[in-house]
Amino acid sequence: PSFPPQFSGLLGTVYRRGNLSFTRDGNSLLSPVGNRVSLFDLKNNKCETLPLATRLNIVCVGLSPDGSLAILIDEEGAALLVSLIGKCVIHQFYFHKPVHSVKFSPDGKKFVVTKDNLAYLYHAPGKKREFNAFVLDKTYYGPYDETTCIDWTDDSKCFAVGSKDMSTWVFGAERWANLIYYSLGGHKDVIVACFFEENSLDLYTISQDAALCVWQCDTELDGLKPMPPKDAATEENAGENDEELLEEPKGEEIHGKTNPSEQETRNKVKYSRVAKYFFNKEGDFNNLTSAAYHKKTHLLVTGFASGIFHLHELPDFNLIHSLSISDQRIASISINCTGDWIAFGCSGFGQLLVWEWQSESYVLKQQGHFNSMVSLAYSPDGQYIATGGEDGKVKVWNTSSSFCFVTFTEHTSGVTAVTFTSTGYVVLSASLDGTVRAFDLHRYRNFRTFTSPRPSQFSCLAVDSSGEIVSAGSQDSFEIFIWSMQSGRLLDVLAGHEGPISSLAFNPMKCVLASASWDKTVKLWDMLDSWRTKETLIMNSDVLVVAFRPDGKELAVAALNGQITFWDHENAVQTGSIEGRHDLQMGRKELDKITAKQAAKGKSISTLCYSADGQSILAGGLSKFVCIYNVKEQILMKKFEISCNHSLDAMEEYLDRRKMTEFGSLALIDEGGGGDDGVAIPLPGVKRGDMSYRHFKPEIRVTCVRFSPTGRSWAATTTEGLLIYSLDSGLIFDPFELDIDVTPSNIHKTLRQKEYTMAIIMAFKLNEKKLIQEVIEAVPSSEVDVVCSSLPDLYVEKLLEFLASAFETSCHLEFYLILNDSMNLLHGQKLKTRSVKLLPVIQFLQKSIQRHFEDVSKLCEWNIYNIKYALAVSQQRGVKRLAEETSVDEEELDSDSDYLMKEVHKDKLS
Repeated sequence: PSFPPQFSGLLGTVYRRGNLSFTRDGNSLLSPVGNRVSLFDLKNNKCETLPLATRLNIVCVGLSPDGSLAILIDEEGAALLVSLIGKCVIHQFYFHKPVHSVKFSPDGKKFVVTKDNLAYLYHAPGKKREFNAFVLDKTYYGPYDETTCIDWTDDSKCFAVGSKDMSTWVFGAERWANLIYYSLGGHKDVIVACFFEENSLDLYTISQDAALCVWQCDTELDGLKPMPPKDAATEENAGENDEELLEEPKGEEIHGKTNPSEQETRNKVKYSRVAKYFFNKEGDFNNLTSAAYHKKTHLLVTGFASGIFHLHELPDFNLIHSLSISDQRIASISINCTGDWIAFGCSGFGQLLVWEWQSESYVLKQQGHFNSMVSLAYSPDGQYIATGGEDGKVKVWNTSSSFCFVTFTEHTSGVTAVTFTSTGYVVLSASLDGTVRAFDLHRYRNFRTFTSPRPSQFSCLAVDSSGEIVSAGSQDSFEIFIWSMQSGRLLDVLAGHEGPISSLAFNPMKCVLASASWDKTVKLWDMLDSWRTKETLIMNSDVLVVAFRPDGKELAVAALNGQITFWDHENAVQTGSIEGRHDLQMGRKELDKITAKQAAKGKSISTLCYSADGQSILAGGLSKFVCIYNVKEQILMKKFEISCNHSLDAMEEYLDRRKMTEFGSLALIDEGGGGDDGVAIPLPGVKRGDMSYRHFKPEIRVTCVRFSPTGRSWAATTTEGLLIYSLDSGLIFDPFELDIDVTPSNIHKTLRQKEYTMAIIMAFKLNEKKLIQEVIEAVPSSEVDVVCSSLPDLYVEKLLEFLASAFETSCHLEFYLILNDSMNLLHGQKLKTRSVKLLPVIQFLQKSIQRHFEDVSKLCEWNIYNIKYALAVSQQRGVKRLAEETSVDEEELDSDSDYLMKEVHKDKLS
């Protein structure tokens, strides 16, 4: 294509770490996924990944009350101010140190950030343009240890900050004469959360040892008195011992315990602890990890390290219910504005759950692969993607909604390959557990299991174009096994390779199987000639992957030396080669003793895939780049950088000299801090802590790339997840044979003169989607045949491509079906001669029509069922006359729905 695909979405990973946030309307959920953010639309069942990324993994997200802005802060304290309306970065800021939490005030005018043992109050970015969007207002001193959590009062006058020193501090956003800043104790562990009661200064504090303290304040919010200006000025000058270059740092170092008795007078705000409750009455799950409170319904939700969560009603601490959603630590909890839905994030398994607590049902339940994804496959219509992971799971994802709708867990070891059959209703997977399994996407069950006579670890998989023959390669016995899909019987065992089988591929047009091996050969096996070796292609290095061009006339082979070679397999002649190793630009890992340039000599391209039209080829490997080459010219067309996340290893070509010491890299030193990520060194007799636990960085790699059959997008399984790059993700001006007279006004003028064919041609020349849609929808249905017959061949393909995309969004279904029907009847023979070139467009069209067919047929079946049910009820009551009248209607509806289904079937292109 003349313009490159753009990042479209991140599938396969739904949550990593950080805090979850519901949007203002309570229907969408913002979830940090690595260094990106996904927005889950729970009402419309869709997921979207914002087209922006931070440098490192996101640890906290602050959402403005109006839902238009979000602050994303990464592990090192670098922040992005993001517009959720325009989905773009407005401002960047660096906090210099790791930030623990960020929260906007309810009025949206301020936000608080906690880092180290301080709290910083900033002016929130306004609606107008500003040179610096982050203006510091005040700095609050008080806690001795790191601050952990924030909560605001409803009127934005005060906020509370929890700390690791087991204390909670109440601060004023403005200066209040009767509010002194002192700490609230009463806990024996780290403060996990603190919450104000609705329209009150009353406070709840929750600590990690599962204790809840209820604090009552003797003053209402309206009772706070502003401080006289002169007192504020003298106090401001008291805090001059600041080391950072901040605009108006105001140190608050007043402690309730050390205050003189004069300040403990009646006209000052006082707190008293009225109750203390404990969660761990029933068992030993006392490590409380997260909490959320809904002020209007007085609902407290607490999550524990064992995966259990509690719902309590405050202030009486009544247990509503207690459930276990996982066996992993609940890292984040969020409640939506109505208090109906509760979101849970478990970083251990990457789980994201939205629970409706009143009906006790899941609104959303998604989980990515626990370990890295290894392989992927598109369904023939491009609607679904199947992925296989090292965790032994096979997941199937919907490309339009980005949700996983089925997970198969039958494999007992890592999945090495997945593929769809030509029908698109069967997913096959090969695994290291010695089985190849076939899964039915109608009933969601494993209906066939293929095994070898001796246990073998299968490393690759291929199925022929008919879907009848299944083949898998073994990496320990060096054999290829052939099974029948119908009977499940082993048909043949192909021996001849002298090394592990690395890749298999069936020719899409002929009954020929290509197998690649580490023995430096590619063998071609003829299925019709008793699986005899038709040809053996000798390579210079171990072969890692083979791929056939969609028309079956060319074979691409990637070897360990980094070369991609192209072969005319009919004549066993090499037609070209690409030196791909240097294009991948391998990175240097933190613990590597040698440079990236030297290490690259042992690395190579490990996955290949032809585009749908066969003109270009995608290549990926142990690198953050995916390269797309033009096959004919054998040149690099574009390099896609799939990640800029420096929380992953091998991202940079050169190591940072600041991290190098005379003893080697600082990464070699395992810092045991005993925190969440460090090594917890236990004291004698203490059970907590494990020296075997190490913090490690996963290495960036691309394990599999695949082009969509529609030709509009491609996908890659990477360390970060399943990335999709699409041509449909942005507004692009791409004129076609543009003339000086082709303007929107001239197109409208031609349309008014009822010259529909000319108007359509002019609209396609300008190539603006909205204008094309306006022109086509202006054509009367009676004129469709005339317009289609007079359309030049060049524009037939463009109109089909437009129809495929219009089906996705337009409500004029019947009109577009008539247009599609007419196009295929009038131009069918000509289209058949160019079927190879047009295949992606036709499959895109089929995918769109198939989706509508499924929706309409479900609706028709439901209506027919309802009418039959109504008839049965009326007959039981003996209303014969009504039954006679409606039976005629039923027959008519049956015939109408059958006719509609036939019409839609007729319009499907195969």
